[in-house]
Amino acid sequence: MNQPFPDPQTANALGAGHDGQMVLALPKGRILKAVTPLMAGTGMAPSADCLGDSSRKLRFSTEDPGVDIVRVRSFDVATFVAAGGAQVGICGSDVLMEFDYPEIYAPLDLGIGACRIAVAQPAHLPHDPQEWARWSEVRVATKYPAITRRFFAARGINATIVHLHGAMELAPMLGLSRLIVDLVDTGSTLRANGLKEVETIAQVSSRLIINRTALKTRPDQIDCILSRFRTALAGTTTAAK
Repeated sequence: MNQPFPDPQTANALGAGHDGQMVLALPKGRILKAVTPLMAGTGMAPSADCLGDSSRKLRFSTEDPGVDIVRVRSFDVATFVAAGGAQVGICGSDVLMEFDYPEIYAPLDLGIGACRIAVAQPAHLPHDPQEWARWSEVRVATKYPAITRRFFAARGINATIVHLHGAMELAPMLGLSRLIVDLVDTGSTLRANGLKEVETIAQVSSRLIINRTALKTRPDQIDCILSRFRTALAGTTTAAK
């Protein structure tokens, strides 16, 4: 169950936005690097220390004096936006699927961070969909318990979750689970650890997300940010052709 968030009036008065700044939540790691060229095209490029690994700061200025950036874990971006701590954010569609926050509106696919959520198993085991149809339950290691349960429940299978935050590939090797559900890009990590991808649950990419209360209470600012992203995205797409 999702945690309860403050009511809209309280949320609007709480957090980094209380001083009138618009706050944009960005994920640490590879998506932050991938989104940097796009951010430059929006006129909201973050300060240099946001992009480095040495700074201990979590909040950073941008080219736009009315917009600040907070840099958080990828799984936390949606929570910051849903709770009203940030009005806008960028996060993977995998996170949106996992938490399914009603407080979030995701109007724009940014076309970066493309990968997929997939089921994998030891490579030496055969994959037989007919065998899956006979299962009543299965043990699965994943950082996506909600997505995993929904996927297997749709097939009439009860998924017992081993909830891990990383190194999922070790779970079948060490007897913690039969299957794993994880993000897959090239599949090289799976192969290096004796696993193979057997089912794709969903394609994933990064989305621009907006707090629904902010969309109502600060529509001009939100529309401006959304327009900037659309213009920057169109420019990036044109340049790539």
